[in-house]
Amino acid sequence: MLDELRITGLGVIEDTTLPLTGGMNVITGETGAGKTMVVTGLGLLFGGRADAGRVRAQPGRALVEGRLRLAEPVATGVHTRITDAGGEPDEDGSVLLSRTVTVEGRSRAHVGGRSMPVSMLAEIGERVVAVHGQSDQLRLLRPAEQRAALDRFAGPEHEKLLSAVRDAFAQWRRVSDDLADRRRNARERNQEADLLRLGLDEISRVDPQPGEDDDLKQEAQRLEHAEGLRTAAQVAYQCVAGSGEAMDETPDVTGLLGTARRTLEAQSGVDQALGELAARLEEAATLVGDVSAELSAYLAALDADPARLQTVYERRAALRALTRKYADDVDGVIEWAERARTRLSDLDTSDELLEELDRERQRLAGEVAELAARLSASRREAAARFADQVTVELAGLAMPHARIEVAVLPRTPGRGEPTLRVDDAEVGVAADGVDEVELRLLAHPGAPSLPLQRGASGGELSRVMLAIEVVFAGSGGPPTLVFDEVDAGVGGQAAVEIGRRLARLARSHQVLVVTHLPQVAAFADRHLVVAKDTGGAVTTSGVHVVEDTERARELARMLAGLPDSDLGIAHAEELLAVAARERRG
Repeated sequence: MLDELRITGLGVIEDTTLPLTGGMNVITGETGAGKTMVVTGLGLLFGGRADAGRVRAQPGRALVEGRLRLAEPVATGVHTRITDAGGEPDEDGSVLLSRTVTVEGRSRAHVGGRSMPVSMLAEIGERVVAVHGQSDQLRLLRPAEQRAALDRFAGPEHEKLLSAVRDAFAQWRRVSDDLADRRRNARERNQEADLLRLGLDEISRVDPQPGEDDDLKQEAQRLEHAEGLRTAAQVAYQCVAGSGEAMDETPDVTGLLGTARRTLEAQSGVDQALGELAARLEEAATLVGDVSAELSAYLAALDADPARLQTVYERRAALRALTRKYADDVDGVIEWAERARTRLSDLDTSDELLEELDRERQRLAGEVAELAARLSASRREAAARFADQVTVELAGLAMPHARIEVAVLPRTPGRGEPTLRVDDAEVGVAADGVDEVELRLLAHPGAPSLPLQRGASGGELSRVMLAIEVVFAGSGGPPTLVFDEVDAGVGGQAAVEIGRRLARLARSHQVLVVTHLPQVAAFADRHLVVAKDTGGAVTTSGVHVVEDTERARELARMLAGLPDSDLGIAHAEELLAVAARERRG
């Protein structure tokens, strides 16, 4: 649940904190006082789109903060996701969320004390809060949303089946599109394949090896400067190891180091420091000996071979011919060849491959048809349960004779979608199956069964939406539910029933309700009032909790617009008493 919500600098709200509770929280206030900003703030806190036009000029930024306290099993998943992203829940398990929006439109988010992308807030919001307003009612009129609502209700096994349909459909479309493209563009593919084969033949004749161009360059330099290299190595070798001739008395490094070491060792008994230096000279002599051996090997291997140099020149010329056509260096040429071989397999239009793809396409089409038929059957079974449960809820919302029907119809072919034969009928197919789902309302006995968008008034649509939400709540869903004036167009007994249903939802969920109806507000466990202050130069609004007499005065204002009327207050107190008995019952 959301423990508290703080809003600063958003619309008419300068700075206010909403202390929330588990159960049913109701937010009321005069028209224009800023109730909508509370819902807007919630939307921002959970990753909604930021509107810089709602940010107050002073202080120039809007800040929304909320403390989230979750119960299992939602808590484990959310905490794990936050921890993986670098955030940390507090010691008591709660998580602090914040969102800042500037007048320039820049937005920042923080979760668990760490800066996060706004998408993290949206991800958390999907798990913990569901917001329902009049726009959600309009969305429910769309067939795709009605199908999605039925799929959510149907349960986890149905969702697995829906996922299998989507995977099989994606594979079928991929193979079908590949086959169609190979057939449609066979000439262009063959032309491209011929060019790739020419290039691969040329490269295979040269057979370049990784790093070969650098190795050949170095070898060519050695062969071109063989005499200079030999002279340098010979002089260095003589300096280190001597000429090797007995008559040559020219001192060499090895001999000099040996003389120095022996001289120091002779005096090491007198001063130990000289002994240490003698040991270091011995190490130097060993190193010089290694260099001497390597110089000798280098001289032995050095060869000024004109024939080999010509071979290297010719090989480098062949490699340059490849790099002029295919890449900047030999390694790039090798990579081009690998990509060309892969592309050749993609360009294949042989009869054998086309027949193989066609067989695979038909196999996948059969798999999609079989899974789609099972999905349709699952939807029809869920539709009957869904319709019965929503109808029961409508009876409790002052629509005792109304019925909801959920029609699962085959998708009509010919709308630019692929088609399949399912259950001996040609139907259109998409990633979500072969069904159209339509919610229909029978408002009273004898009335025709009409789609919601044609058969429901505004008040009826509000009650249908609430009934659906009550049914959803019974099968899980987010722990916090927000209702923004979904009771518009409702009054009298229906309003009381809406309040009762929202209170029932609040037994298992945290419920936040923005309402104009006193019959709904009376059922609240906590009543918050948004009040406008026009005393200064700038209009601002704040939120405070009302209880006891103050709450009765607010309900009297909502009932008759007369908060100080004794008759209105008496009516409000009676309404509160009725709601209290209902909650206890």
